[in-house]
Amino acid sequence: MPRPIVRLLVALAALVLVAAACGGDDSAGDEASADTAADTTTSTPTEDPATTPVEAQDWEEHVPGGDCQCGDGADFRFYSRVADPEKVMLFFQGGGACFSLATCNPDDPSYTTVATGLQPESGSGVFDFENPDNPFRDWSMVFVPYCTGDVHLGDNTNTYGPGVTVNHKGYVNGKAAFDYMVEAFPDATEVFVTGSSAGGVPSPLFGGLATDVQGTRALYRLANVRGAILDHAHGEAMMPALRMLQDRGQMFTTLAEIRNRADLIVCVGTDARSSHPEFFRRCAPAAGREAGGRVVFLGAGGGTPGATEIPWASAVDALCAEGDIFDTVATLAALVDSRRLAAVPAALAELADAMRAARYCVLVWEPARLAQHGALVGEALLRLLMNLNRKTRAGAFTLGGNDGAQTANAAMSWLSGLPLRSRVGPQGVDHDPLQYATARLLDERAVDLLLWVASFTPDLPPPPAALPRIVLGHPALAAGCAQPGTVFIPVATPGINADGHLLRADSVVSLPLHGVRDDGLATVAEVAQALVARLASGAAAKEGAR
Repeated sequence: MPRPIVRLLVALAALVLVAAACGGDDSAGDEASADTAADTTTSTPTEDPATTPVEAQDWEEHVPGGDCQCGDGADFRFYSRVADPEKVMLFFQGGGACFSLATCNPDDPSYTTVATGLQPESGSGVFDFENPDNPFRDWSMVFVPYCTGDVHLGDNTNTYGPGVTVNHKGYVNGKAAFDYMVEAFPDATEVFVTGSSAGGVPSPLFGGLATDVQGTRALYRLANVRGAILDHAHGEAMMPALRMLQDRGQMFTTLAEIRNRADLIVCVGTDARSSHPEFFRRCAPAAGREAGGRVVFLGAGGGTPGATEIPWASAVDALCAEGDIFDTVATLAALVDSRRLAAVPAALAELADAMRAARYCVLVWEPARLAQHGALVGEALLRLLMNLNRKTRAGAFTLGGNDGAQTANAAMSWLSGLPLRSRVGPQGVDHDPLQYATARLLDERAVDLLLWVASFTPDLPPPPAALPRIVLGHPALAAGCAQPGTVFIPVATPGINADGHLLRADSVVSLPLHGVRDDGLATVAEVAQALVARLASGAAAKEGAR
C-alpha cells in the first residue's frame, strides 16, 4: 500500500485481532448469573407451567484429552447434566481474557488458566433447578469451563515473556464439548447456546461510517471477516423513516419530479434549509415550466424562509401546528380524507383543500427533527399520501443522510439485502434497528471494539467508550483521539483529497466526487482493504503452522 501508514495499519490489525479475542472483566464464577445473555440460538426456549420437570441426573465430568487443555497445560474438563433429552443448553463460562505480557500476568484475578474450581454449581439463575420460574430447570445441559484466556476462540500457544506461556485452546475445548453434545443428545429438538462475559463474546461495532460508496463496500467486507455490527453516526435520525418503510412501505419522490411536476410543497415539522441549505435551490422549477409551486411550512417553528428566500415559489406560507406535530398531521390527514371534525382551524382546512386540488403534492419531512417515536408521524403522512393518490398524485421527500448516511445505508442494503444496524459475518446477516443502535451497544458494553469512521468532517468525533477504539478519521480529529486504547489513522476526505461517489439525498443518483489535492492520505477503502488482506494472511500463516 503506497501510503505512509503501514506501521499504523500493523498496529490497527493487531488491535482488531486482540479486541476480537477479548472478553469482559467479569470473574470466572459468574456463570450462574440470572441475566446471562444468549449468544446464538437455534430456537426460542418455551415453558409450559403445567409440565412436570424431567428428573435430572447430577453433573458428570468429562476429560476429552487430545489437544484439549487449559492455559497452564492441565487437562481440560467439561460437564454434562442429563434431563430432558429433547431440550439442551450449551453454556460457555465467562471470565476475562489475556493477550499480552501485562494482561497474562498469572496473578491477574480477572481470568484463570487453570481448571481447578471451574465445575458448575447449582443455585442461581439458569442453574437454579428448584426454581419453577427458571425456564431451563428441566433442560439437559453441557457446561464448558473457561480456563484459556481466549474467550473460547483460541487454538495456539503463545509465550508472552519469561515464564509466561499460555495455551489458548478455547476453540478446541469448546468443539470437544459441542461434539459430545451432538452425540449424547441425538433427539434434541431445541438447542440453546449461551454464555456469560467471555462465554457470550460480543462483536465489534463499525460506527460513524461517514465515508463514500467505496469506503462502505470495503468496510462491509472487513465486517464480514470479523462478524461486526454496522451503524451510522446518524442512525437514530434515520430509523423513523426506515422503520416506517419496513412496516408500511412508502411513496417516495425525487428532486427531478419536484422540479418538473410539484405545484404544492408542504414542509411538515421542518424549515428544510437549516440542515439542507441547498434544498430549495435544487427544487427550483425546471427549464420550460411557467411558474413554480406553492410552498407551505406546517409546524416548522420560527425562522422559516420567506418569499424572498424562495423566489421561484408562487406563494410561501407558514402555518402553526395545532398541538404537537403528530396531532396536526393526524388532523390534516382526516381533513384530506373528507372526515368531519369539530373546530377545525381555517388555515388547516384550506391546506387540506389545496392538497386535494394539487396536481402533484410533495410532503417534505425530516426524521431527525422529530421527537421520539417519530415513525408514527411518518406513518400518518403515508396514510395521507395514500388518500391523496386515490384522486391525484403525491409523494414524500425525506430529508436526511448527512455525513454519507444515505450512502452507507444504500450500500449496506445492496450488499446484504438489509439496512444498517445489522450484524454481518460468516453466520449470515442479522438486523435489529433497536438493539444494534450505537449508543445502546456502548452503554450496555455489548461490543468489544469500536471502529469509528469519520472521513468528511472533524465535527464527528468518536463517542467515549471504555473499550478499544480504532478511528479512521479526518486529520483534524487526531488531537482528540490521542488517548490510551485508541488507534487513530488519518484518512482522505472524498471530494477533497480523493475521488469517490456519494448517493444523492433522493437515492436515485450516484454523484461522482473528484479530489482537488493529494495529501498522501489513504482512503477509508484502502485502509479497510489492507486490513482484510492482513487478517487473511495472518489466518493463512496460522493454518500453515498447524
